[in-house]
Amino acid sequence: MSDTKNQATEFPIEVEQLSRSFGAKQALNDVTLKVPRGCVFGLLGESGAGKTTVMRHLLGLMKPQSGSVRVVGRDPVLDPEAVLSQIGYLSEDRDMPGWMRVRELMRYTEGFYPDWDQGYADELIHRFDLIVEQKVRTLSRGQMAKTGLVTALAHRPDLLILDEPSSGLDVVVRRHILDAVMRTVAGEGRTVLFSSHLMDEVEAVSDYVAILHRGNLVLCDTLDTIRGMHRKVTVEFNEAQEHGPKIDGVLLWQGRGTHWFALSTGDGAAIQEAQAAHGFRILEDGVPSLEDIFVARIADEPLENI
Repeated sequence: MSDTKNQATEFPIEVEQLSRSFGAKQALNDVTLKVPRGCVFGLLGESGAGKTTVMRHLLGLMKPQSGSVRVVGRDPVLDPEAVLSQIGYLSEDRDMPGWMRVRELMRYTEGFYPDWDQGYADELIHRFDLIVEQKVRTLSRGQMAKTGLVTALAHRPDLLILDEPSSGLDVVVRRHILDAVMRTVAGEGRTVLFSSHLMDEVEAVSDYVAILHRGNLVLCDTLDTIRGMHRKVTVEFNEAQEHGPKIDGVLLWQGRGTHWFALSTGDGAAIQEAQAAHGFRILEDGVPSLEDIFVARIADEPLENI
């Protein structure tokens, strides 16, 4: 194994106050995040939130206009060879040479990575039911994603970066990919950063979650911490309401008539105390899903019924 690979860092990804604009559009605004070694880190955001722009900086394809980026302890722009040798990357568009057969693509990719593990590649090809003599241009979208994942995983990278890995894929293929991610991290203690707009996918596999919205980092913490700092409270009003009342900590009301739910920060005590004053009773009080939190956090008008 190379000396570069032995230089393990506590945080394989360190982004400090990263900003990027394209003309008048602010793609990233003062984004800071650290990805701990050996975790699955989900980068969540709607289309255009800045997820792919972050990843392009991590790969050294963009130089920060302000702030800094370090990957496996190095600057990916100044030292691309050392960084890219430790990264496995799957892009959303899965751009691969269509004229190659799967077998030829594997051999071609192997040439870039001294640590390529052909036995592991064969294991993944078998698990994903890929046909090595099939030409890349004839692969389905799901087969293309699986093939790209083999090329990203087979050199056993310290850091795996997946840009919308399940975009456009059916449930079975998505589960294949998520299973491969889980095996990589749990079995070998490596690190995965993946972007997605699919909340259930992020919630199913992530240890840490960061939420981007219009280039701003809205939340970044462990999934358990993020869920634990929010409450979802279902209430019934004495009379039909057009919108929910203003209560400290409530990020979002959703509902109609007399039945509503509130998504709030904290322990929900303010909602408990507001029952008599606003004429409602609490029917249910629990921990919200990541999707509930995401919708509330990116709502432009937090107290409106959306």
